[in-house]
Amino acid sequence: MTTRLTLDALEVLDAIDRKGSFSAAAAALYRVPSAITYTINKLEDDLGVTLFVKDGRRSSLTPAGRRLLEQGRELLEATERLIEDVKQAESGWESRLAIAVDSIYPLERIYPLLDAFYQIQPDIEIELYEEVLGGSWEALLDGRADLVIGAAPPYPPGQELEIRPIQDIDWVFAVPPSHPLCRLDRPITTDDIKTFRAIIVRDSSHRLPPQSRRILDKQPLLRVVTMQQKINAQLKGLGIGFLPVQRISQLLDTEQLVSLPLAESPTPSQLVVAAKSPVHGRALQWFLEQSPNYFLSEPS
Repeated sequence: MTTRLTLDALEVLDAIDRKGSFSAAAAALYRVPSAITYTINKLEDDLGVTLFVKDGRRSSLTPAGRRLLEQGRELLEATERLIEDVKQAESGWESRLAIAVDSIYPLERIYPLLDAFYQIQPDIEIELYEEVLGGSWEALLDGRADLVIGAAPPYPPGQELEIRPIQDIDWVFAVPPSHPLCRLDRPITTDDIKTFRAIIVRDSSHRLPPQSRRILDKQPLLRVVTMQQKINAQLKGLGIGFLPVQRISQLLDTEQLVSLPLAESPTPSQLVVAAKSPVHGRALQWFLEQSPNYFLSEPS
């Protein structure tokens, strides 16, 4: 049986859709536009279907073209996974690793760990990005991340995980010195807190139920995307909220923020590093084993 579909043709189709035009796809693939047109024309002839129709000056995918694109991308992703598996079978080391870092943990704290890894494996591609709350676990469960750093309970049910504690985070209720709550000469109560706008970091999960912490009933809210945005917003007096003391120690020392006593103190959060079980790949195993040793030895 003669193969009428090639990975190269699927890559061209994918590039046209991502870049929006044949010429842009040609530039992205370092080819001349005529080569892109030839590839698509040949693919249409080989399959006996029309993949694009003219829509003014643009070409749009037909329903058949859209179906081929969607399933073709699955083939391209499967091919990448196959290549990865073959390389890993040869050396035991992955060619790339995706690491999701929860926003509670500053990315710059990860860089020395990466530097230590690059000393032994400088050529492995690392993708490092931020998630928030349940988004960290969702990235791991959905395969977008191989490893999560700084995630906190509750752990997702129904999945075997390798989980290692790395640090306990203490929370403080912090506001600028000019905030009205600073004038109270007693511990702050929930009744005091709920009259002011709370700044919260939005859960980045799309599929898992969103998590929220320390939100009081009928309290006005300002939602931000990262922990650093929350810290900045509270510095500007846009609202109030609990902050990890390890993230704001310098701001407390310089009295840009003030930690107020509470009638009921918040419980610390245990941060972990986690991967799916069983763990495959020497790079993933290295990060899983070394992260606790590294972060537990760091000063808080």
